Amino acid sequence: MEEELKCPVCGSLFREPIILPCSHNVCLPCARTIAVQTPESEQHLPPLLHSRGPAPPAAAAAAAPGATAGSAACLDSECAAGAGGDHADKLSLHSETDSGYGSYTPSLKSPNGVRVLPLVPAPPGAAAAPRGAGPASSSLTCPQCHRSASLDQRGLRGFQRNRLLEAIVQRYQQGRAAAAAAAKCQLCDRSPPEPAAVLCEQCEVLYCAACQLRCHPARGPFAKHRLAPPPAHPGAPGGDGGGGGKGAGGARKLPTCAEHDLENYSMYCVSCRSPVCYQCLEEGKHSKHDVKALGAMWKQHKAQLSQALNGVSDKAKEAKEFLVQLKNLLQQIQENGLDYEACLVAQCDALVDALTRQKAKLLTKVTKEREHKLKVVWDQINHCTLKLRQSTGLMEYCLEVIKENDPSGFLQISDALIKRVQVSQEQWVKGALEPKVSAEFDLTLDSEPLLQSIHQLDFIQMKCRVPPVPLLQLEKCCTRNNSVTLAWRMPPLSHNPVEGYILELDDGDGGQFREVYVGKETLCTIDGLHFNSTYNARVKAFNSSGVGPYSKTVILQTSDVAWFTFDPSSAHRDIVLSNDNQTATCNSYDDRVVLGTAAFSKGVHYWELHVDRYDNHPDPAFGIARINVVKDMMLGKDDKAWAMYVDNNRSWFMHCNSHTNRTEGGVSKGATVGVLLDLNKHNLTFYINGQQQGPAAFENIEGVFMPALSLNRNVQVTLHTGLEVPQSVKQPKLPNN
Repeated sequence: MEEELKCPVCGSLFREPIILPCSHNVCLPCARTIAVQTPESEQHLPPLLHSRGPAPPAAAAAAAPGATAGSAACLDSECAAGAGGDHADKLSLHSETDSGYGSYTPSLKSPNGVRVLPLVPAPPGAAAAPRGAGPASSSLTCPQCHRSASLDQRGLRGFQRNRLLEAIVQRYQQGRAAAAAAAKCQLCDRSPPEPAAVLCEQCEVLYCAACQLRCHPARGPFAKHRLAPPPAHPGAPGGDGGGGGKGAGGARKLPTCAEHDLENYSMYCVSCRSPVCYQCLEEGKHSKHDVKALGAMWKQHKAQLSQALNGVSDKAKEAKEFLVQLKNLLQQIQENGLDYEACLVAQCDALVDALTRQKAKLLTKVTKEREHKLKVVWDQINHCTLKLRQSTGLMEYCLEVIKENDPSGFLQISDALIKRVQVSQEQWVKGALEPKVSAEFDLTLDSEPLLQSIHQLDFIQMKCRVPPVPLLQLEKCCTRNNSVTLAWRMPPLSHNPVEGYILELDDGDGGQFREVYVGKETLCTIDGLHFNSTYNARVKAFNSSGVGPYSKTVILQTSDVAWFTFDPSSAHRDIVLSNDNQTATCNSYDDRVVLGTAAFSKGVHYWELHVDRYDNHPDPAFGIARINVVKDMMLGKDDKAWAMYVDNNRSWFMHCNSHTNRTEGGVSKGATVGVLLDLNKHNLTFYINGQQQGPAAFENIEGVFMPALSLNRNVQVTLHTGLEVPQSVKQPKLPNN
C-alpha cells in the first residue's frame, strides 16, 4: 500500500495532498514546483519553473528569466486577487476545450522523474515582462497522465484537498512509527539489544552504532549500500508522527468548504462530482446543479467501491493461484528437463550398447570366415604336399629303373610302373592346382544408412500429441457363454488423431495382459475364453506420435455354465437340425457327426441329450471331439473323438476305434444321456438316466474340446444345456469285462 501513499513528484509520503481534475493526487508543495505561469501578452509557452531540489532559488530564477521570486507565491489566492475578471474564464493553455484539462507531449524530464513542459525561447525582440505588468495565466500538468489544467483566480487553493488520503497517510505513519519504536539491533550480543541506529535497505538489517562499525563498514562491497535512519518514535521532535499530527483515536475535524471556510460539507453535486456546502447551493455555481444528500452518496459510492473491490479481489485471488501454477510449472519444467536428459542419455547409451553388441557379432562372423579360409588353405597345402612327395618319389624311382640295362628285368616291372605313372598323372585333375578359396572376404558392411540415420537423429517436433485415454462404454460391454464383447470411444472434444486401438486381456486368472485386438474398430468380441472365469480388459489408442495411456480396467465374468446348440455350419450335410438347432436327426442310414457351438478348455461342464426317437436298435454315440474330427463315420473311430456308443442293452467306450469297458444298460425312447467333462481333473464321464455308466470313460485328456454326437436316421435327440454339474452321483454299474 505504501506506493499508493507516495507523491509521484517527490517520491515521499503525501503532504497536504490535492486532487487534480484528472483524479490524480499531488503534494501541495510539489504542485507549486511544477506549475507554470505566462504573462497574457506573450504568445509563446512560459519559461520553466524549477522543481524543488538542491538548486538555490537564485539558480531557479536564473534558469527562468521570465519568472520572479513572487511567481510561485502568485499561484495561490494572493496573486489571484490582482488578476483580471476574464482570467477565470480562460481555457487551458494546452487544451482546445473547456474541460479544464487536456494533454500534451512532454520532451523534458525533471531530476525527480516528473515530466515538465519544454522551455520555448521568446520571439526575437520580445522583452521580458516586468513584475506585475499584466494579468497572467497559470497551468498545472499532472505528473502521471501528463494532462494540464488551468488555475483560476484562487490558484492552487482552487483544487480540493484530499483529506481522506491525508488521514490514511497519517495513520500509516503512526503505525510505522509504532512498529519502529520496538526496533532493536539485530546483531547485538547484549541482552537486551541496543536500539537500532540505522537500517540497511539492501541487507534489510537493523544495526546499532557499534554493530554498524563492526559488521557493516562503509567500504568495500558495503560502500554502495544505503543506510537510512529508522523512523522516529511517535511524538519525537521532527518525526513523521510528531508536529500537529492527530492520534489514531483522536476526533477528526470535519472538513470545511474550500470557498466558504465557515461552512461544512453537507451535500454532493452530481454534476461536478464534488461535495458542496449550503452556501454553494444558494450563491455559487452549484445552484442549478443536481445535488444529493452527502450521507446517501457516501453510502452509495462505498457500495460501488466495495463491489469493484470484490472483482479486484477475485482477480487477485486468480493471480495468486496463477502464480502458484507458474511456480509449479517451473518445478515441473525442471523435473521434466532432468527426466528428458536422463531419458536421452539412456536412449543414446542403449544405441551405443546395441552397436557394441552388433560389432561383436560382426567380428565373430569375420573371425569364423577367416578361420574357415585358413583351414581350407592349410588342408589343400597338406594334401598337395603329400601328392607332390609321392609323385616325386615315383619319378625318381622310374628314372633309376630306366637307367638299368637289363631288358628282361625292365619288362617285368614296366607295365606296373606305367600304370602307376598314369594313375599319378590322373590325380592332378583340372582344378587340383587351383586354390579352393579366395583371399577376398565376401563380407560387405553397408553402414551408410546407419550413419545417415545417426546424423538425422533429432527430436520429433510433434504437431499432434498422443491420443487421450479411451472411454469404455460399459453399457455396451457384455459377456455370453465364454465370449466377451467390449466397446469404447474417444472422449468428446478430442482433437488428437487416432490411427487405431490396442485391446488387451489377461488370462482370466490374474496373469499378464496380452494383445487380443489391434485395429480401428471400437467394438470387439473375443471368443473361446474359459467358462466361470474373471477377465480384466483395457484398451489404449495410438497414432504416429506414439501410444496413449490405458483406459480404466473393466472386469468381465464369463458364464458359470455353458449354453450352446448344435452347429449347422460344421455338421455333416446329412444331419437335419430343428428346434432352433437343439434337435438333431439324420437322413442317412450311416452314422454322421454333428458338433456343438461351444468349445471347452477349462472348468467342469455338463450337458444332456434326450432320446426323442429310437427305432431298429441303432448305436448312437455321445462324447467330445476336436474341431477337425471326421464326420462321416461313428464318433470315436478316429483319434479326434472320445465317445460312448450305446444300443438298447449295453454301451462301450471308444477312441481310435478301440472298444473298451462294455457296460450293461442301454437306451430307448425317452432316455437321457448325460456327459460330464471335467477339465480340472482331465477326465470324461457318462450318465444314463441320471446314473453313471461305468467308470470314468477317459482320463488325462487335455486341449480344446467340443460337444459331439453321431447318429443315423433311426435316432432323434434333443440337446439340453446350461445345466448344473450333478452334485450326487449314483454308484456306477460295473463293466462285464
